[in-house]
Amino acid sequence: MPPKVEKLPINVVELDSSDDEGTGVPVVGMTKPEINHGGNSLSKSPVIENPNAVVPPDSNYRPLDSRSFWRAGNFEVGRIKSSAIHGELEHARVHPKFLHSNATSHKWAFGAIAELLDNAVDEISSGATFVKIDRISNPRGNSPALLFQDDGGGMDPDRLRKCMSLGYSSKTSNSTIGQYGNGFKTSTMRLGADVIVFSRSSRSGRATQSVGLLSYTFLRRTGQDDVIVPMIDYDITGHWAEAIVYGSQDDWSTNLNTILEWSPFATKLDLLQQFDDIKSHGTRIIVFNLWLNDEGIYELNFDDDDEDITLRDEANHGNTSKTNKRGRELQSHISYRLRYSLRAYTSILYLKKFTNFSIILRGKPVEQYNILDELKLTKVITYRPQLAGTSKEILVETSLGFVKDTPSSVCGFNVYHKNRLIRPFWKVTADGSSKGNGVVGVLEANFIEPAHDKQDFERSSLFFKLETKLKQMVMDYWKGHCHLIGLKPLEPHLQNLLRESFVPPQVQVANAQTPSPTKFQTVTDLAAHPRPHFRSAQSGNSGRTNCNMELPGVQPMTGIAIESVKKDTQISSSSCMSIDQICEENIQLFRRCESFIQRETELKRTIEELEKELEDTKKKTSELSTRLESQKKLKLLKQLGQKA
Repeated sequence: MPPKVEKLPINVVELDSSDDEGTGVPVVGMTKPEINHGGNSLSKSPVIENPNAVVPPDSNYRPLDSRSFWRAGNFEVGRIKSSAIHGELEHARVHPKFLHSNATSHKWAFGAIAELLDNAVDEISSGATFVKIDRISNPRGNSPALLFQDDGGGMDPDRLRKCMSLGYSSKTSNSTIGQYGNGFKTSTMRLGADVIVFSRSSRSGRATQSVGLLSYTFLRRTGQDDVIVPMIDYDITGHWAEAIVYGSQDDWSTNLNTILEWSPFATKLDLLQQFDDIKSHGTRIIVFNLWLNDEGIYELNFDDDDEDITLRDEANHGNTSKTNKRGRELQSHISYRLRYSLRAYTSILYLKKFTNFSIILRGKPVEQYNILDELKLTKVITYRPQLAGTSKEILVETSLGFVKDTPSSVCGFNVYHKNRLIRPFWKVTADGSSKGNGVVGVLEANFIEPAHDKQDFERSSLFFKLETKLKQMVMDYWKGHCHLIGLKPLEPHLQNLLRESFVPPQVQVANAQTPSPTKFQTVTDLAAHPRPHFRSAQSGNSGRTNCNMELPGVQPMTGIAIESVKKDTQISSSSCMSIDQICEENIQLFRRCESFIQRETELKRTIEELEKELEDTKKKTSELSTRLESQKKLKLLKQLGQKA
């Protein structure tokens, strides 16, 4: 679409009170801006005629005193001002502090990012082909800001207002992920104190572009007791960008002034240039004044990897724990990396692979990953949950298998809802048990409802029944398949033998002068008394403990014999390995066996190649020999002809 030239003078719009989670990457808001409300910065001002005019930044623009998200809600709520003026009815208000408390439903920053990705994925039905996530710079202060942009259908003025409102959702399709009308507000406020949204759409023959600002900083600095979201709209159907006016021109001007004063864009030209990247339709969201952690550093780390966004605290925690080999192997697995790497998390965020849609993270598409592709000995188990009050039968297929590098403590189920990952690597087996280690499952549970943050499920009876069923699946699968990878549990009688104290089969008496019992007598006596009793006495001279062992039919042993028994006992004790240790050794042997088999296969392949090469060489040699013989015959014939 060619760039629109704004017609001057512009008309003005009054922001209506309205609410929803619109399609595309959403925004927040709820009430109509009030003029001269409590002496805040939303006072009336003339329309800005010059698009390059810079609005002088108010002294209140500086960021909040507390930039840590978990402390940003610690402030006193002032007295609520009465709204019953000019004949208005008294009504309940949504205080700005609610924006923060509402956002605390996201304990994890990546969960908030996933909400915004969900809105873009829902736009695939409207023609979206990508959503990009990137770091940009806030011109005011050169601080980092987070960008989300998609090329979906975009939001018209009405949808933008619904998106900015709490609890309103126009998503009624069974295939859409969003449903509560709250995700945009909670997610953006969890990532930063402020967000600005640009959206362009074309519906019913009318093309529009809209801007909305949800600023916790603005609401706090100006002492608002109600959530005010300034928005402006343009009709771009023709060759001119005409301001859409719902109320008075002064209201529209006030909204524009507020956006220019509290957003990263100080001029109208800078503001409208953001639509150049959107093209004819789509949504562009910029979250700025990002939250800091308790140490005063940005929670999101953009510096360690130019192609990723990481959670600084989670990544640092991973680097300081488990430095052994097994710990490093665990940290390299996606089950661990998804905790701090956004690229790893988004790679498994959606179960089905996209065909004509891409998630572009910092300029590089995310390669979708399905852990089922790397499982071995996979098995599909069908589960039929019993839904109360309905006769509809539901079939849930769960795929189980061992992770590639078994043995491993990686285990659990990746449970999806409507194609979206809700619980990654959910461990249903008891802690401390080795049963189920290395077993990973994947299923899509659309019959239970996710929590509001989409990081867990509601604790309903169906949820607990599912948990019980999954535990049973793991135990049955483990029992029937663990022996195939060298993890076969020992028989009960062998386990009992391992628990018994080890008894040396024969005791050799080193004293040559003391008569030694026969071999038969020694074994018999030891078998009759499998647990020798040791008698300890404290020596006052040496301070050591002297041990004398009494066995029926065996003469008292000398010190040399005692030391021999001690040595044998120590060796035998070290030989009494636990079941896990035996399994570990068995697995190592199994791995060596696999490597030898692989090596044997490679050698056989090499032999076949060499044999083939030998055959080819023989053929070439035969051909050369034939040619040489023929040449000799020709030469001989020539010589005979010359002599004749």
